[in-house]
Amino acid sequence: MSTSSLSSPSSSSSPSSSSSSQAPSPTAARPRDLVATGPARCLLDRLAGLRQTASALVEHRSAGDPTASDPLRGLYMSEEAVRHLLRAWPRAEPDADVPPEVWAPWPEDTGDPDDRLARTAARLHLTELDAAVLLIALAPDLDRAFEPLYGYLNDDVSRRRATVGLALDLCGVPAHLPDARARFHLAAPLRALGLLTVEEDERPLLTRSLRVPDRLTAHLLGDASSDAALLGLLRAMPVPQPHAEHDEGFVRQLAARIGEGPITAYLREHREGDALAVLASALCAAGLDALRFSGPADRVPQLLREARLSGRAVVVSGLPEQPGPMVAELTAATDVTVLLADPRPYDPQWSAHDPLVLQAPRLPAGGTAAWRTALGPAADAFDLAGTVAPYHLGAERIGRAAQAAATLAAFDGTALTAAHVRLAARQQSASGLEQHARRIRPAVTWQDLVLPGAPLAQLRELALRARHRDRVLGAWRLSAGGGRGRGVVGLFAGESGTGKTLSAEVVAADLGVDLYVVQLSSIVDKYVGETEKNLERIFTEADRTDAVLLFDEADAVFGKRSEVKDSHDRYANMESAYLLQRLESFDGIALLTTNLRANIDDAFTRRLDLVVDFPFPDPGQRLALWRHGLSHVPRADGIEVDGLARDFELSGGAIRSAVVTAAYLAAGRDEPVATGDLVEGARREYRKAGRLVPGEASW
Repeated sequence: MSTSSLSSPSSSSSPSSSSSSQAPSPTAARPRDLVATGPARCLLDRLAGLRQTASALVEHRSAGDPTASDPLRGLYMSEEAVRHLLRAWPRAEPDADVPPEVWAPWPEDTGDPDDRLARTAARLHLTELDAAVLLIALAPDLDRAFEPLYGYLNDDVSRRRATVGLALDLCGVPAHLPDARARFHLAAPLRALGLLTVEEDERPLLTRSLRVPDRLTAHLLGDASSDAALLGLLRAMPVPQPHAEHDEGFVRQLAARIGEGPITAYLREHREGDALAVLASALCAAGLDALRFSGPADRVPQLLREARLSGRAVVVSGLPEQPGPMVAELTAATDVTVLLADPRPYDPQWSAHDPLVLQAPRLPAGGTAAWRTALGPAADAFDLAGTVAPYHLGAERIGRAAQAAATLAAFDGTALTAAHVRLAARQQSASGLEQHARRIRPAVTWQDLVLPGAPLAQLRELALRARHRDRVLGAWRLSAGGGRGRGVVGLFAGESGTGKTLSAEVVAADLGVDLYVVQLSSIVDKYVGETEKNLERIFTEADRTDAVLLFDEADAVFGKRSEVKDSHDRYANMESAYLLQRLESFDGIALLTTNLRANIDDAFTRRLDLVVDFPFPDPGQRLALWRHGLSHVPRADGIEVDGLARDFELSGGAIRSAVVTAAYLAAGRDEPVATGDLVEGARREYRKAGRLVPGEASW
């Protein structure tokens, strides 16, 4: 150890000597002057007072210490040093003959708004001793001159941070006082709030090192950035949007409660984004900023510390799969406003500190005002209300969808259109339905349907109900109650090939959503109860997804209940009973198709909004179907389809198959489709059905 080292006093008889080898002094190791303003200036002013205290304590210790000039002091214990310690023991008071005025690490609060240490101590209800300990512990992180001072006072040149004993000495507090020692316990405010770390648990309490988190030091210096441990885990709150009149009262009531002081609340939301929109409006009305967290439970301590330092609320929307540990830690922080949102009901087993449990109002479909704000003037170029009516997106996802729509329009090199908005909205309505259903991106329109007027009008009414169900059943309060949802359920009945699945696709296309065809093989299970579980997953996903759910051949799962003669009948009836209850609370759009309407249980029929019968096409409709199928196919001159429509009684699906067969035959010859190709296609459809081909000789 060099005698000129700042880590220990040198060979002079007193640290106050002018020799370069004397004990550390507050001026000898002072770094070059810093120009500081605002919070940094206030903190450095406090450190200047602490340097005087530490310097006085060094002077006092070195005055009677025979080893003060030993350059190896702190590295070994000489006999003289041991005798000096024995003469000074026992000591009832810390350095009792040091003038009390040197114990001044915490001067009076001047009321300076830039004094973040004083403001933080007041907001977190810290004692003066707590605030002084924080200042002592963070000093080496701001001024290197404190390292040799602390090394000397710790009697160990390698221990250049404050210890528990040194902090108490600098504060003039006896180390044997239980209340003073309790300030360093794990449950004490400094440690419980994440403001102080007491290291080296294996050492005696007085020699344990103290460390202040870098984030706290940065905050006290005026740094407004968030904790680096939360990088990528904080998301912006959505822009507050106007709510329906019957929801405004809830928002005002919640805002008033937030304004009264820290609150812990759990909002159960019907759909993702419902609660977040309400919280954004309530926090804005209460004038409180928030940290919206989306991360693992092990980052909650840093999150709460950040909320305490910045005076913001904590918002967690969408809890992890196992929410217990996170909820328990968040709800235990009664000094911070914590707002939780999740579709699941609150479980008291998650935490011993129950929050205020509320039901978030449903987010109305469309959200035209939010869409108009996000899209800007470009929204005036098309029917915005009609375009966005089927979508139930939160404010955040509306903003993202608006950005995606603008990007799509720029890619196409055109102005923003309703088609861009629909496509972007579908992308934001993520779904897990593909695990149990086949996804279809609709590529058809009403012009692709060839149906009589009555079923066509019913299909348009079905789309109309899907668009306006929130207004009629919600705002106008025409829901039947009893926990019933706001879903739209329709039954398409008719023979195979009459256009049931195509109609479902057209309805989905008109609404601007995807069509999911449920694969019955993926949900029907031989084990008792598993079919219901699979159906529940499908309905739950469909509830939160803007999509049309299609149960093709629905009589397989929606069939009539039978008399119970054995266990198979009993469990089959249990599945039907479950479906009856689930349809009551369904909030999405579900369509059922069947070839035999009589096979559907009457109890299901009562719960249907519409039953659309698809008749077998008559000759006039068959003629329209043949012409529609050939509309994009190269045809030979003089092609004749009137006779085909009259002589071949085919459904719409069979006519399409016949046209496809004819097209392949013509493509093989590299010629346009001729009448003979169409006749052959129609004959094959008859043969596939096992029917006698009519008038075969005349063709």
